[in-house]
Amino acid sequence: MVFFVFFVFSIPGYFSIFSFVNESWWQYTKNSFIDYYSWFLGLPLLCWAIGSFVIKHFPNLWIKPSRGPIWELNRRTGLVTVFDYKNNGEYKKNGTIGELTAPFYEFDAYIATSPDSQGMPLNVLYLAHRYRNIMINFGALLCPGPDVQPPCALWDFIQNYMNVSRPLPDLPQYEEYRHLDPTTAEYDRLTGRNPRYWIDMDDATFKQIVSEMHQRVEEIDTFERPNLMAGYVTYVD
Repeated sequence: MVFFVFFVFSIPGYFSIFSFVNESWWQYTKNSFIDYYSWFLGLPLLCWAIGSFVIKHFPNLWIKPSRGPIWELNRRTGLVTVFDYKNNGEYKKNGTIGELTAPFYEFDAYIATSPDSQGMPLNVLYLAHRYRNIMINFGALLCPGPDVQPPCALWDFIQNYMNVSRPLPDLPQYEEYRHLDPTTAEYDRLTGRNPRYWIDMDDATFKQIVSEMHQRVEEIDTFERPNLMAGYVTYVD
């Protein structure tokens, strides 16, 4: 990018300066390339060439494989697992992966707000264990934003997903697995749900349903619900 920007600006600069010098066209061009353009354009071009060479021939220097999953919410077992890839601040070298596991009902959700570079609030949903130092940041699952409704909706989604007495949330990515979940399979049988509900849906209907989902997220009533925890805990500012 720097090379192309400099190259574009060098063209009018070349002709502008040429009109004020007393050298021949050939002499001026040769001196310009030796004294000026070889640095002005050559360095960005050299960096570009080196970068392209490394990317093409030495990908292991800049591509690092994913370590693996960060956390897991297991509907079947009711457990929350955070995978620990470090041991005393260093990555484990023996191939083992630590696991911090606790029941889902021992976790509390909260929204953390922090400013972006312009000072606008960014809200992120966290899941924190009540008794141990186990925490999940859902910022990678739901991008931080100025509204609190999406994190609240995500928390509702997670609770519904982990509640085996209720069917799986009706989303396209879960459709092929609904028959494997006993509660969901029974619910679909009683309600007569089409097992290809999402697969056979046309684009116009899909867009309409997604729009209705977004509208329900905007109208969520999380902060108007009774605070059941207030009878069991004391909040400290």
